[in-house]
Amino acid sequence: MFIQTEATPNPATLKFLPGRDVLPGTPRDFADPDLASGSPLAAALFQIDGVKGVFLGSDFVAVTKSEADWAHIKPQVLGAIMEHFLSGQPVLAGDAEVEPETSEEFFDESDAAMVEVIKELLDTRVRPAVAMDGGDITFRGFRSGTVYLRMQGACAGCPSSTATLKHGIENLLRHFVPGVEHVQQL
Repeated sequence: MFIQTEATPNPATLKFLPGRDVLPGTPRDFADPDLASGSPLAAALFQIDGVKGVFLGSDFVAVTKSEADWAHIKPQVLGAIMEHFLSGQPVLAGDAEVEPETSEEFFDESDAAMVEVIKELLDTRVRPAVAMDGGDITFRGFRSGTVYLRMQGACAGCPSSTATLKHGIENLLRHFVPGVEHVQQL
């Protein structure tokens, strides 16, 4: 098994591509070891000293490190990913296979049509680009001209995330959706 690695805009996060499906469907973000209990893969990665976060995408695993040096932990991460896939264990186990509960979205019912357009633009134009960088972005709400988004994986805490939100996503949404004035991260 050959696992490719890719740098992300976040220097603390590397993207690992095992050459097979990792988690088709809804990506999962594990910000700490306690949240990883439902994923044998994420739990194994958190056993490595220096791993601070694990994000499972459709065909990649993004690992965020703490202060550790990539030269020291990258071989261990590669080994843990390879061992997991060769073992035949599921990526998610038991109750974790059920879709995660998401925070309820908030918006006024009179804005429902606008929210659908915003979600469509996020799904078709933004999320694929963000996934290429090892992360995900989800709609959380809309109120008084402001779109609220949640950034996950490599995008959470990335030095360029503010630029992505303000210059990329905000400009895109303002161009296509009259009524959008700002984009804010939750």
